[in-house]
Amino acid sequence: MNAVTHRDYAFSGDYVRVSMYDDRLEIQSPGRLPNIVTLDNMRSTRYSRNPRIARTLVEFGWVRELNEGVKRIYSEMQALFLNDPKFSEPNSAAVRMVLENNITSRVLRRSESMQDRVGDAYGSLGEYELAAVQWIYGKGKITTRELSSLIGKGLTLSSKTLRGLAAKGILEWHGNSKNDPSQFYSLPK
Repeated sequence: MNAVTHRDYAFSGDYVRVSMYDDRLEIQSPGRLPNIVTLDNMRSTRYSRNPRIARTLVEFGWVRELNEGVKRIYSEMQALFLNDPKFSEPNSAAVRMVLENNITSRVLRRSESMQDRVGDAYGSLGEYELAAVQWIYGKGKITTRELSSLIGKGLTLSSKTLRGLAAKGILEWHGNSKNDPSQFYSLPK
């Protein structure tokens, strides 16, 4: 979406290219970086080459807000335990972004980070507890119904598992009452 928003439409006959490989996704957009934006300052400098396109995408709900694209790319890559995106201008007529997806590194970083966050209790977690914590680590929160579907067991066991993790201080419960349909669990802040 960011490439479509900020490409240089003066380049006719060229288009945004998305190339998918086993270990990365490459997106190449026609035109150099706009105006005052450089490879070094693009994470903090805000400039829209095509403000009407950007505003239209916001109004359609395809973009959350103006001037969030590059920051969002970095934060979503970090949230998924992936390396930061790599930007380049390979031929002075395009901007290329490479998003690496090394699944082995991602699993190792996620596991190490989860162990650090959960602490000494990590090694003593059972299969269903680990499944719940891993889900929350990737998605941010979990409901009893989601855990039930994930582990293929009933709601009673799922509820008991999540309550047990909350009692250990590993998870935090959010809700108004035991019967609150919108209740969920997350990692404590």
